[in-house]
Amino acid sequence: MFSEILTHMRKHISLNAEEEELLTRTLELRDVKKKGHLLRAGEVCRENYFIVQGCFRLYLITDKGTEQVIQFGIENWWITEYFSLKTGEPSNFYIQAIENSQVVVLKRKDEESLFAQLPQLEKYFRLVLEKAYAAQLNRIHYIFNLTGEEQYKMMRDKYPEFVQRVPQYMLATFLGITPEFLSMLRARKD
Repeated sequence: MFSEILTHMRKHISLNAEEEELLTRTLELRDVKKKGHLLRAGEVCRENYFIVQGCFRLYLITDKGTEQVIQFGIENWWITEYFSLKTGEPSNFYIQAIENSQVVVLKRKDEESLFAQLPQLEKYFRLVLEKAYAAQLNRIHYIFNLTGEEQYKMMRDKYPEFVQRVPQYMLATFLGITPEFLSMLRARKD
């Protein structure tokens, strides 16, 4: 039932069978329907989500009332709103399923106990967060140094299946361009 998350963890840390059993007793498997939310703005984030199947977006609604996608998440990625998760303050963000999905849930209230019992989990999450932080820094670099067209071409070339999987208007907001401009870019044969 939790084979995907255990396989992902084994790439970074070692857990024996007893430790894996302790961990999996704490986890929860949850199905999320397309357009279903794991988090809404104004709520406190109390869970961390490992994506087993499906695709998610973390987004906010600007003061102008438009959606701005900050992050996507697909299989074998974690997604959460860390500021709210760690501080207990209400979130400004939404986490929504883009397609029918399934996640493994790690509740914040169980995290510290697990870390005390399984110290290697702290190493695992440190490695995951380091990778996520580096990805966000790269994204910021691209926002300031590449045009929307250059960002799209890079994503299309590096992640072609992902670009086809995400709805066009969501990808456009992620890239900071209009859906119409993205449509024009997709129509070009370059």
